[in-house]
Amino acid sequence: MPEIIIVKNEAEAGDIYGRCVADLIKAKPNAVLGLATGSSPLAAYRSLARIVKDESIDVSQVQGFALDEYIGLPLIHPESYHATIHRTVVEPLGLDPAKVHVPGDVLNGTPLEDGAKIASAGPAYDAAIEAAGGIDVQILGIGTDGHVGFNEPGSSLASGTRVKTLAEQTRIDNARFFDNDINQVPTHCITQGIGTIMKARHLVLLAFGSGKAEAIEETVEGGVSAFCPASALQMHPHATIIVDEEAASRLRHKDYYRYAYTHKPAWQGI
Repeated sequence: MPEIIIVKNEAEAGDIYGRCVADLIKAKPNAVLGLATGSSPLAAYRSLARIVKDESIDVSQVQGFALDEYIGLPLIHPESYHATIHRTVVEPLGLDPAKVHVPGDVLNGTPLEDGAKIASAGPAYDAAIEAAGGIDVQILGIGTDGHVGFNEPGSSLASGTRVKTLAEQTRIDNARFFDNDINQVPTHCITQGIGTIMKARHLVLLAFGSGKAEAIEETVEGGVSAFCPASALQMHPHATIIVDEEAASRLRHKDYYRYAYTHKPAWQGI
């Protein structure tokens, strides 16, 4: 069962993540971070960048692996996840760009029709994560339908990094990044699978707002099902879910989650 932490706002959630990862890097300078795009992790990245600067933490050896990437977008496209990760993580934290990887790096705009090259990129990415020693802390957001990464409902809970077709709702949701034109949003992506994500030693999922309340309810207190891919976190030995009051509003046991976190020994961290 994941640990549930209910916070006042995104800034408080970001500070919890930032402290956790900063302490990890101090103890393990070559830490491997799992990185996500989207709005949910932004406060977490800002907090971590501030702590790194304030405490003069050496991040020169830190490696990073992103969750996913669109297929068909060149790396220089401003909405590619390669560019987004560079803009929101690499630059603010001062990471070495050569040590931060995105599943689509080897594709760089490769068209969907080049099946052999695209199909081989997933297993190669999983092998690269393994060669780096595995991911220490993987940050996650969650979709309104319970997806993590681009693992839409129905995705195998044992899946590795692979090509997926984006759900129409996901493309509609992401159109805001493409001049509100769904025709500009790619139809396919390459994403870490649930099986890949579950290999990370610590998972930290962030969710904010009432729009995520149903997905959080299903993730935490529903059954484990491929139709809510995030529910797989129930089976992870070290998963932390940080939510604000609105995202926690449908949880039946939220009073207990608050009580447990309030009385948790400080030395345990998250």
